[in-house]
Amino acid sequence: MDAGSPRNAPASHMQGFLSRDGMPPAALLEVGRAEVAGYGVDVIEGRADHIDHIDDVDHVDHIEHGFQVHLAGGPVLPARRVVVATGLRDELPDIPGVRERWGRDVLHCPYCHGYEVGDEPIGVLGTHPEGVRHAMLLRQWSADIVFFPHTMDLTGDERERLAARGVRVVDGPIKRLVVDDDRLRGVELAEGSVVPRSVVFVFPRMVPHDDLLTGLGCARDESGQLITDPSGRTSVPGVWAVGNVADRRAQVITAAGMASAAAIAVNHDLVEEEIARDVEHHRIENHCVENHRGAEGASPVFPRPLADVVTPDGHAG
Repeated sequence: MDAGSPRNAPASHMQGFLSRDGMPPAALLEVGRAEVAGYGVDVIEGRADHIDHIDDVDHVDHIEHGFQVHLAGGPVLPARRVVVATGLRDELPDIPGVRERWGRDVLHCPYCHGYEVGDEPIGVLGTHPEGVRHAMLLRQWSADIVFFPHTMDLTGDERERLAARGVRVVDGPIKRLVVDDDRLRGVELAEGSVVPRSVVFVFPRMVPHDDLLTGLGCARDESGQLITDPSGRTSVPGVWAVGNVADRRAQVITAAGMASAAAIAVNHDLVEEEIARDVEHHRIENHCVENHRGAEGASPVFPRPLADVVTPDGHAG
């Protein structure tokens, strides 16, 4: 089920995915959908509104748990297991120009875009505590890095580290990003001056799309991070979470690896459930056969002679 709104939709290309370097995110989705269709997978365009967890959905077949996935404005889908890969949203600072240029010349990840913008004049907006670290990381790709604290109060230690790293600090609140001819030209401060920049990095507030997991009661740690095992298994039996919804730092290739691990774990879980069901059926069949044989006298049902059996009234049977 795909709602069709991936986090990296604004980006024109992606890096860091072996054999797919520079590929547009939309093209990766298109190829991926075509591949899974070849394995008999149905891709449904829609958004899951909520998931109901149903215990003991089938006493006969001994299925321990199941789910009903409710689509927004659509049908309800039954499921034996659920893998949630709903990602996250980037909450951007309220500075004019940031959202409009997001994914183009306003960027986030140094490891996704740092090499590609090497040697360009780069600005880093201090709208998040991680902004200082961003600026020092980006220094390895460009000698012209300017950090804009904006409304952040830098400590003396932070200023010293930035200076030692060769990062220039320009103080003052930011008014807007200057764009001309569909290109970023600079950062304008509230006092009116413009610092020329061709690329700006900003660290957004990352908010996972985890309502489905919250509704199911999946456990979190003290920081609010979803708790999963290495395969993505959550605290709720039958539910896995992969990608950015479980790990804010996951890149595309990381998320793909997480999904592969989850798929293997889900398959093993389903097979174990089926084995338990098969064993139960096997026992029932054997019990019926033994009773039938006992009724025909081919083999006694009782483990001891009938003379040793005592009836409720105390007499030997």
